[in-house]
Amino acid sequence: MSLQASTNGLRKLVCGVACLGALACAPHSLAAGEGTFAVKMLTPEVAATAGQAAMAHCRKVGHQVAVAIVDRFGVLQFLVRDRFAGPHTVEFATQKAWTAASFKMPTAALAAETQAGKPMSGMRANPHVLAIGGGLVIEAAGSLLGGIGVSGAPGGEADDACALAGLRAVADAIEF
Repeated sequence: MSLQASTNGLRKLVCGVACLGALACAPHSLAAGEGTFAVKMLTPEVAATAGQAAMAHCRKVGHQVAVAIVDRFGVLQFLVRDRFAGPHTVEFATQKAWTAASFKMPTAALAAETQAGKPMSGMRANPHVLAIGGGLVIEAAGSLLGGIGVSGAPGGEADDACALAGLRAVADAIEF
């Protein structure tokens, strides 16, 4: 066997081992890059601004309410109850905000989709779900940021109007 043939064989072996090593490491390097993700979150200040604006709108039209803001994971971020709002409004506002964020849809729409006899009616069995008007999704640029829930106005449409006022108050702050 000549020296040249021996050298060519060694080169092929080294090249093959290097290729195998690169392939073996490739999935790990890809997985490391895909093992985490970044999310946008509301600041406490923005959540408070939305909540206070919603309550201010309700006050202006004569309603005493509670307003809750939850983050994208459904964790309570802000809560305020006006002095004459009923004691149930704290829990209901929080459940409406959680429901809107969890299902990524307004609670009034979920109420229509979960009526008895509809395919999604079983969702009402979850004790956290409150499928009545007053809960809206907080999102910007297609990203879920959380939910806002209002309780205490006379009916879901009035609760929705107050929640919408809260969203409008922070629209510029959350667009990205």
